[in-house]
Amino acid sequence: MSRVRVAALQYFIRPISSFEDFAAQVTGLIETAADYDCELVVFPEYFSLQLLTLGDIKRPLPVQLRSLASQREAVIELMSGLAQQYKLYVVAGTVPEVDASDTLRNVCPVLGPGGTRGAQAKLHMTRFEVEWGVAPGSRLAVFETSMGRMAVAICYDVEFPEVARAAARLGAHILVVPSCTDDRQGFLRVRYCAMARAIENHMYVIQASTVGSLPSIPAVSLNHGQAAIFTPSDFAFARDGILAEGIPNQETMVIAELNLETISDGRQSGTVVPLLDSHNTHELVNAPLVVEL
Repeated sequence: MSRVRVAALQYFIRPISSFEDFAAQVTGLIETAADYDCELVVFPEYFSLQLLTLGDIKRPLPVQLRSLASQREAVIELMSGLAQQYKLYVVAGTVPEVDASDTLRNVCPVLGPGGTRGAQAKLHMTRFEVEWGVAPGSRLAVFETSMGRMAVAICYDVEFPEVARAAARLGAHILVVPSCTDDRQGFLRVRYCAMARAIENHMYVIQASTVGSLPSIPAVSLNHGQAAIFTPSDFAFARDGILAEGIPNQETMVIAELNLETISDGRQSGTVVPLLDSHNTHELVNAPLVVEL
């Protein structure tokens, strides 16, 4: 599959009165992506916190996150069923998970059109997540799909170049970045780093964002977001490295078509080939010279 159409969401966080309200919003978005012949749809980080409005929002957030984890399977069942029904891949934002050791993590389900399920835990915690009792994951996953290999860097994770570089060296041509940022500065940190990862690794980077607000819930009391699809900066791609982007802070879906042959060819024969040229970077930076001036 050389060309693939993808959708990145600017997901509007709004109060709901039932799980059915949540399901209707999710279903409508996946149906729309399918109507536009998308093979991949990306939800943002922490979009599932919308479900907290069904409970007591005055409880401490760590308690609420653990409560939300009890609905994880219902969310995954919903989105996996839609992935199978509409024959597309769904990167299902993030949904809190409590494992057998009672550890709380921020985990992104990755759902295939054939009913397959994978997951990527967030690897680096913001200081707020540390305060909420969320623990980091310990391993990067690379997903084998009909579109080729794909990896997920959840929000803050994209600010660590090693994550995307490891995925690229394992053959990933697509990096998905589900994000949730409360202010413009935080949003721009994620966006600028996502653009850098596209250039450094000659890969497409798809960022999905939360927009809107739930004032009583600290994690999503404010949201500043803009979904976008980034490319390397070279002749074969968009002039400014932005294949598509939404209008900031509005509810929308950003759709674009990726040419995976162009990405593959560019890694070998682009104007610059940073992924290839990085082969000895580890040795260079781990044995630096200290020069007195």
